[in-house]
Parts: sequence; structure tokens; C-alpha cells
Amino acid sequence: MIVGSHSIIYSRKPEADRSFLRDVLKLTNVDVGQGWLIFGLPPSEVAVHPADKNDVHEFYLMCDNIDAFVAEMKKHKIACTAVQNMGWGALIQVKLPGGGKLGVYQPRHARPKAMAPEKAAKKRAAKT
Repeated sequence: MIVGSHSIIYSRKPEADRSFLRDVLKLTNVDVGQGWLIFGLPPSEVAVHPADKNDVHEFYLMCDNIDAFVAEMKKHKIACTAVQNMGWGALIQVKLPGGGKLGVYQPRHARPKAMAPEKAAKKRAAKT
């Protein structure tokens, strides 16, 4: 049923932020027309946190070594906040070229197995 997720980053300078995702983070992408890029992401996860109101969502990228990530961003002159130890992970914010901020963290919590798209799961089942 669910085959993935589609996250959106709103930006005042979308071309600059698309270039960051393509050229700096090296995310795979496809041009769906007129330079509109859709980026591939590694397996992801979703959590539900308690809140005082609904319709509040956050988007973070995860990395396996926050210090190495920050060092790589410095090579590209991309500003990052100081690393915050949150217990459940190490968290920073990256200043995007378009002016927004993007959270990146190194998780320290247990991670679920990536969910396989339904067709791939059926194909694997047929082989056994």
C-alpha cells in the first residue's frame, strides 16, 4: 500500500536549494519537467510526537556521523549550527542557500527496518 514518502521543502530560492541537494548532498534526482527536480532519499522513518495542536510537521535528514557531516558542509561553505546532544541523537541545523533551515541528526535511538515497496516485496516472496 505505502511505497514511500514525499517531503516538501518550501523555499524562496528553490533553484539554489535544489542545487544544494543535487550538488552538495549528491542526492539522486529526476527532472519531471522544466527543471523541477524530485530527489531520492535513503530509507526513512516517521514518528508521532505529542503536541498541543495538529498539523505541525517537521522534516530532518539523518546521517551516520554528524561531525563528518558538519566538516563536509564547511568545505562547501554551508553554515551549520553547533551540534546539540539531545540524548536520542546529535542535532544540527543547516542553513540552506535559499535562506531556510534544514534539520540533520545522527540518531542514537533504535531504527526500524526499511519498509520495502509492495512490488519489491512480492517479487522477493515469489523467489522463495
